[in-house]
Amino acid sequence: QVQLVESGGGLVQAGGSLRLSCAASGRTFSSYAMGWFRQAPGKEREFVTAISWSGVSTYYADSVKGRFTISRDNAKNTVYLQMNSLKPEDTAVYYCAADRDGSLSDIRYEYDYWGQGTQVTVSS
Repeated sequence: QVQLVESGGGLVQAGGSLRLSCAASGRTFSSYAMGWFRQAPGKEREFVTAISWSGVSTYYADSVKGRFTISRDNAKNTVYLQMNSLKPEDTAVYYCAADRDGSLSDIRYEYDYWGQGTQVTVSS
């Protein structure tokens, strides 16, 4: 019922920045909490950050706190992930996800919809 499409990934040097976007279809987007996850080769998909439906509450994994910022523009049906001070260990496919109950969560199975991902590669 909700389609998510990520964009903005690419190749960047360590210390650089990227901004990812997640465009959502449907008119129920504003009531959903949104999250970003990432998955590197050979590793489990891991939580990065989440934002409540209102945008008031945010939550970050310790590994990205202070470097990444999640935001949303409900009028544009879009969620953003600003990534600064990137490190090689940030290299992964980044996935956008939506949780219809609207509250913050870092648990994968609580999310109802997923995008196909966008590749982020950080070189040394």
